[in-house]
Amino acid sequence: MSAAPTEIPRAYEPKLVEDKWYADWLAKGCFTANPASTKPAYSIVIPPPNVTGVLTMGHVLNNTLQDILARRKRMQGFEVLWLPGTDHAGIATQTVVEKTLKKQGVMKHRDDLGREKFVEKVWEWKEKHGGIIIQQLKKLGCSCDWTRERFTMDEAYSRCVLQVFVDLYKKGFIYRGKRMVNWDPSARTALSDEEVIMTETRGHLWHIKYPIVGSDEFMVVATTRPETMLGDEAVAVNPTDVRYQKLIGKKLLLPLKNKQIPVIADEAVDPKFGTGCVKVTPAHDVADYEMALRHSLPFTVVIGPDGKMTAEAGDDYEDLDRLEAREAVVESLKRVGLLLKVEDYTHNVGYSERSNVPIEPYLSEQWFLKYPQVPRSIDALEKHEIQFCPERWTKTYMHWMRNIRDWCLSRQLWWGHRIPVWYRGDEVYCGTEAPPDDGWTQDPDVLDTWFSSWLWPFATMGWPDKTEMLEKFYPTTDLVTGPDIIFLWVARMIMAGYEYMDEKPFSNVYFTGIIRDTQGRKMSKSLGNSPDPLDLIAKYGADGLRFGLMLIAPQGQDILFDEKRCEVGRNFMNKLWNAARFIQMQRAANPPARPHNAHDLKILFEMNQAIETVGNALDEYRFNEAAKELYDFVWADYCDWYIEASKVSPNITVLDEVFGNILRLLHPFAPFITEELWSGMGGAGTIQFVSWPTPSPVAGANAALAEQMDALYELVSSGRQLRNDYGIEPKKKVTFTIKPSKDEAFFRTQIASLTAFLNADTITVDANYSPSGITPSLVTKAGTIFMVGAVDPAQERQRLTKQLADIDKQLAGTEAKLANENFTSRAAPIAVQRERERQQQLHEQRGKVQALLRALQ
Repeated sequence: MSAAPTEIPRAYEPKLVEDKWYADWLAKGCFTANPASTKPAYSIVIPPPNVTGVLTMGHVLNNTLQDILARRKRMQGFEVLWLPGTDHAGIATQTVVEKTLKKQGVMKHRDDLGREKFVEKVWEWKEKHGGIIIQQLKKLGCSCDWTRERFTMDEAYSRCVLQVFVDLYKKGFIYRGKRMVNWDPSARTALSDEEVIMTETRGHLWHIKYPIVGSDEFMVVATTRPETMLGDEAVAVNPTDVRYQKLIGKKLLLPLKNKQIPVIADEAVDPKFGTGCVKVTPAHDVADYEMALRHSLPFTVVIGPDGKMTAEAGDDYEDLDRLEAREAVVESLKRVGLLLKVEDYTHNVGYSERSNVPIEPYLSEQWFLKYPQVPRSIDALEKHEIQFCPERWTKTYMHWMRNIRDWCLSRQLWWGHRIPVWYRGDEVYCGTEAPPDDGWTQDPDVLDTWFSSWLWPFATMGWPDKTEMLEKFYPTTDLVTGPDIIFLWVARMIMAGYEYMDEKPFSNVYFTGIIRDTQGRKMSKSLGNSPDPLDLIAKYGADGLRFGLMLIAPQGQDILFDEKRCEVGRNFMNKLWNAARFIQMQRAANPPARPHNAHDLKILFEMNQAIETVGNALDEYRFNEAAKELYDFVWADYCDWYIEASKVSPNITVLDEVFGNILRLLHPFAPFITEELWSGMGGAGTIQFVSWPTPSPVAGANAALAEQMDALYELVSSGRQLRNDYGIEPKKKVTFTIKPSKDEAFFRTQIASLTAFLNADTITVDANYSPSGITPSLVTKAGTIFMVGAVDPAQERQRLTKQLADIDKQLAGTEAKLANENFTSRAAPIAVQRERERQQQLHEQRGKVQALLRALQ
């Protein structure tokens, strides 16, 4: 540190510090990447948040991890590009704008405005509200290169998207066809398989009787969707099922429709499901669609794209919502005596990721992509060209890649990249620009949002041109994302990278966990368990939030978030702040220089260990282990022990050296306070480009010395425990005697620091000490510590007896609560667990007080 220091204020005010330094970093271009730099490159692209989005705890986790990686690499001498941007989020954005315009009375349906006017309104909304999450990421301290911020519908990016579509179309990878797709009846658009969330749902299994034509007998079919039976074209059985072999080829009367349908045999039927007979509704079930193709069955559409029943469903059901129709069909079946029974049934139902409504299998003409570069994208993981962390996600990726299905690209929306295909009669034209002559009509659909996102690593850097940015920063180094989009985004980016750059898009993918509440539930507004990160930043500071979260973020595992962890983070920042103030006070006192003592050597040894441990943990994406090591080193080793020892005999050189390394190690986790303290303590320039610490061995600072000092500190802890056990006030001076089991000479050299640590009147080191009377003691690895003459037996017995009665009273209340079945069966599991933990703690306290009373006998 070489600049002039400034006095550090008494209290840390995060907001003042955060606003000041972020503005300073931006003004000085600290985050701007230079493609002409001779430094080695490190690059990472942000998973673009939806332009509609606001900061969530998931964003805080993901972007804090990215910021830690980027800031550390700058300190390690890399030219860092952290490229930010937002996604146009087709369905999500269109839905938000439609709701807004309806609420404002501007329209009842987007058709009222027409496509051009509606898209104008979306752009207006985007310009007004679209940058909110970017500003929030800045509040968090994200060191993105904001000069290169991209949007998936900006002009240059859109050209890339259309160029890729045209190229893949001409190569034969993109085609148009009529197929069964996932249909979102709320958004009225097709979805890809990856946009459907399978959700466990409690429903029913209805057993319906289908009369056999020319007989008084029935075939019984079990179904979870009785409303679709109006579109049945057959009943299928397994050809090996002996129960029904004689009925194959017979005709049944479709209930409520009086229409004859055949009994067919198909190996896809599971004889163990329901009755072993399945209704075949070709237009409304994926498996039935495939079966209908095999058996040349017609496709009768009874549910329309709006989720309402069509005319084909019959007069009694037309225009009813599909769920209303379900109830009406069941009532009709009861009325005509064809409903045999109803069973409760739990099964998985596909829900739209965006609209959160059950999807409808729907026969529709759509655009599809046969994925390119599949074998090479599988090899990339098998040959470790790309590595996943945690590695277990590789298996998930491989399973999807080896069973990959064509991607449904088209969406029936207005907001998005419009498909660059035009029609004129039977003619079809595909190009990045409209046809030059007249009479052409453009395809009305837009592309799936992910079709633009899968190009993100290279389209953001100027592709298809061979730019300086691509040459310097592609392929990128790391990607940090959630495992929920491993198929939607990660796998697709790998394929696109190989197809258009002939290189992988990134080397490493780190998959975060999901943030849950303390009861293990996913955070959501409806549950009221999702805190606003901006409120947490206001309350605990950005650094407190970041560091507190990192302490509980094990590699790739779900995180049980408790706001108390933010409090831990804030308290840690205050501890760091107070340590800096102590050092400044010691500097002002200007103590004389002195050689290293045992406390100096101990902290220098531990500092080198911390540097190595934190560095290794970050190299292996073990962020929480790095944070825990920093927490323990700063709070316990440096503040609780070394600073306390320094009050006896300070060594300014060591205090400064260790604190400077602490600031550098902590900077990626807590950028604001470390910059403020680096500046306040006289550090030169910004801490962002100060070199990352490396271990620096010091003569005498070794494991043997550290072990000896740990034994000393254990004696101190035991002496403090004796004071606490016997209710002696911290300020009261007492006498201690230490009877060492070894190293007597060493402990004699430490009498001054032991006296300060224990606030002792006197400390004696005597290997031959023999106590008399009531002299409380504790045995440690180094020997025994005695508290001499501090206890009045009568007064102590009275105090402990009162304390025991109080514990017994609390214990009785807790045990009565746990014996109450109303509490244990109805209270939240975590509340019951806390009560059991309290019971255990009280038992332990009771045993300890009883032992102390026995010692007074």
